[in-house]
Amino acid sequence: MRGRFRFGEQTPAALIMAGPAMLGLILFIFTPFIAALVFSFTNLRLGSPLPITFVGVKQFQRIFTDPDFNRALANTFVFASAVVPLQTALALGLALIVNLGVRGTVVFRAIFFMPVVFPMSLVSVVWILIYAPGPEGMMNAFLHLLTGGRWTARDFLRDPVLALPSIMLLSIWQGSGFQMVILLAGLQGIPKALYEAAALDGAGVWHRFRHITLPQLRNPLLFVMMITTILAFRLFDQVQIMTRGGPDNATTTVMYEMVQAVFTRRQVARASAMTVVFFVLVMGVTWVQRRLTHPKRETE
Repeated sequence: MRGRFRFGEQTPAALIMAGPAMLGLILFIFTPFIAALVFSFTNLRLGSPLPITFVGVKQFQRIFTDPDFNRALANTFVFASAVVPLQTALALGLALIVNLGVRGTVVFRAIFFMPVVFPMSLVSVVWILIYAPGPEGMMNAFLHLLTGGRWTARDFLRDPVLALPSIMLLSIWQGSGFQMVILLAGLQGIPKALYEAAALDGAGVWHRFRHITLPQLRNPLLFVMMITTILAFRLFDQVQIMTRGGPDNATTTVMYEMVQAVFTRRQVARASAMTVVFFVLVMGVTWVQRRLTHPKRETE
């Protein structure tokens, strides 16, 4: 039957080769999560003279009644809902352009991928300069020119309405190159005979894209969407460097709230409860995403 594990001659070698990876998962993912799960049911706080006691689900009740955490949850979902489809669509468009095989493809590929190589701290500092307030800011100057002088200079990172979209724009620009490379590899793996047969049948560009390119890119697209979703829920660096969760919690996220709880307020138990909730949310969203996009396999 499909899916049943069977021992064979190569099983010991496979277990030996998978051992380091499994050990890393146990030490750095499974064990810390179990520790966070245990701490989330206590009142552990660094530097507190009070003894550690079991408090049950009180930490979870507190975080779900905390308006700051609820705002962080909402911001995280809004960020992921916008970034995942837009970044995937941009990456697919770039991959299609690079795959055309025109002169200078290697240069364009390097340019599109370059933002991925730079550390997010450096990218965030550069975009702080781009979002500089006043007419001299590059983004304000560009929009002023684009609108024919009708744009009024804004302070993007201190505007409660524009702060989160500004971080979204940065994240989409910075991460699309990575997804582009994956999708480009998928495009180059599509047999050209499929396009030639479709062209002989009179299929146009749109029909070839819809009935050949997209179905053949299904697995790379699913992988890109799942990775982008996980990275979107982990939003922290841009917030920490550019806005510190402000203005008025407009850009605070679950990851930012967790870091603030454990390192600033030393509330280990509270941060652990947030970690458990965050883990369950990411796993749930990933599972739903996979169920909605993965066809049911026929049983043999």
